[in-house]
Amino acid sequence: MSKTHHSEYLKLETVFIKSVKAAFQSDDLIASQWKELNYLAKPNLQASLKEYQEFESIFKDNNIGLEYFPSNENVSMDSIYCRDASIATDFGIILCNMGKPARVNEPKAQKEIYEQKGHIILGQIKAPGTLEGGDVAWLDQKTLAVGHTYRTNAEGINQLKQLLEPHGIEIIVAELPHYKGKEDVFHLMSILSPIDNDLAVVYSPLMPIKFRNELLKRGFQLIEVPEEEFESMGCNVLAIAPRNCVVVEGNPITKKLLENAGCKVSEYLGNEISVKGGGGPTCLTRPLLRID
Repeated sequence: MSKTHHSEYLKLETVFIKSVKAAFQSDDLIASQWKELNYLAKPNLQASLKEYQEFESIFKDNNIGLEYFPSNENVSMDSIYCRDASIATDFGIILCNMGKPARVNEPKAQKEIYEQKGHIILGQIKAPGTLEGGDVAWLDQKTLAVGHTYRTNAEGINQLKQLLEPHGIEIIVAELPHYKGKEDVFHLMSILSPIDNDLAVVYSPLMPIKFRNELLKRGFQLIEVPEEEFESMGCNVLAIAPRNCVVVEGNPITKKLLENAGCKVSEYLGNEISVKGGGGPTCLTRPLLRID
């Protein structure tokens, strides 16, 4: 049995999360930030707390170790989507440089916690480079896919390559489309969720042909999210073990396709904590160790 940070689908042992209480904090904070952060609507604090408790219980019920990012006055409520500020590797943590200006302080806030916990910092993406964790996904333990998006630019990708290629990691770049523009949250993991070594959930209409063909060449079977479930985050699927998935409630077609592929599916109500802010279960977590 070996442990690695280089997977999206092996059995999850430990994961960082940031609770609603720590991120949203108060009705006043939510009221002052949600419009500027481009949420679809103002999250209801009490409903958010209830939804997050249900989400958190999935990890507790599966005996997954939880680590917590605490409240920090220098970051916004968007910090609940804690995947984006860092990348976990077997060589140390890579701190990102956020493409969304309102989130620029998040990597520094996470760095303080990582250092307190004894994690090695491998490096940091620096301006003019930008890179967000939602734009990277491990295809296997030696291959990292990265989306070239409005949040992750070419310089950020080059810095990522400089950090990881000397360690034998192959970086595959997916050139993503304009879609809804710079203000929208559109990451690689908006259209890709690997859930086993040969199975991935995808939204092909927004997937680059070259990248999609690469997935097929690597032996991935693709579960195609229907158009009517893309905006409701049907493609944002967190694997807590191979073919053991967490999804936002309200995507019945995708859920059925997952089950038909032999997957166990856990759902959580995410109207407040996921849909309104554009961050599904992968965004709400910073996975650390997984067990092979």
